[in-house]
Amino acid sequence: MEEAINGLSYKDAGVDIDAGEALVEAIKPLAKSTNRSGVTSGLGGFGAMFDLRRAGFIDPVLVAGTDGVGTKLKVAIEAGKHDTVGIDLVAMCVNDLIVQGAEPLFFLDYFATAKLDLAAGTSIISGIAEGCKRAGCALIGGETAEMPGMYAKGDYDLAGFCVGAVEREGILSGDKIGEGDIILGLAASGLHSNGFSLVRRVVEKARMNYSDDAPFQPGVTLAEALLEPTRIYVTSTLAAIAAGGVHGMAHITGGGLLENIPRVLPEGLGADLEASAWKLPEVFHWLAKAGGIAQSEMARTFNCGIGMVVIVDEARADTLCQTLMQYREHVLPIGRIVKREDSGVEIANIEDQWPN
Repeated sequence: MEEAINGLSYKDAGVDIDAGEALVEAIKPLAKSTNRSGVTSGLGGFGAMFDLRRAGFIDPVLVAGTDGVGTKLKVAIEAGKHDTVGIDLVAMCVNDLIVQGAEPLFFLDYFATAKLDLAAGTSIISGIAEGCKRAGCALIGGETAEMPGMYAKGDYDLAGFCVGAVEREGILSGDKIGEGDIILGLAASGLHSNGFSLVRRVVEKARMNYSDDAPFQPGVTLAEALLEPTRIYVTSTLAAIAAGGVHGMAHITGGGLLENIPRVLPEGLGADLEASAWKLPEVFHWLAKAGGIAQSEMARTFNCGIGMVVIVDEARADTLCQTLMQYREHVLPIGRIVKREDSGVEIANIEDQWPN
């Protein structure tokens, strides 16, 4: 076939196939490091396969979830720090699965950018692999899309897809939650990956740069403090579920404490929390003060220091606290389930404990 004179190539249009192939080769060892029982295919095929029987399940129900990192990515991009947002991506997905009692099995990612930067891309996917190892799931596939004209120079977006499984009799539906159950709060590692549109507005209002020292955490930059990756609660909560007495769990993501706990409560039950039961982390004090954010707005936007809620039988509360602490969770009883028609959440002493 005769070649066109002065013809265009895909690279001329802004898409570098060679760079994409180089990234695939660079991340193959990362994906392999996440291998677990049940994986039956390698990275690079058209589809990935997983054998539930080989993973040890007898009568499994599949649980699937998808999520992103949100505008926390804007902080990572501006700071040029890409090694932790992959952990966030995995955490946001697997922490949603575990609240239904599901063990995360495999993960796929979608990475889209204007122009592929091999170093940044490898750093991002290295974080995804690290998150998968922490969650005990395998990174078995994904998609890298180079889309000039869709994103501004240097921008990128991430999405994650995770599939888990739970034995049918082990599903956590919340139907066992009853009046008098104890609400255990598992400490967050920081902001996690919610509320960053508001965080960025506060940073702008405070006239700060992400390279400035964090006013609430001496010795690190503001970017480093804000980019602390989301804690992954899979191993500890699976152990608690196996120990018995866990009636329900809620991942405290977008919507904060006020919106997420009711998602798992049966009709006619609510949650009473005690603000003095845990210390509000300094980053939230700073956000509230610098942004003039009301306590109620804080409680429905951020995790406020509690990344996961575990609702347990009162008689098992002490034992389950010990189980969770064995997995290095900082866990405290923060409230109780009560009869309430609206299934809402009330936080006592919030004005005294969370001054703005």
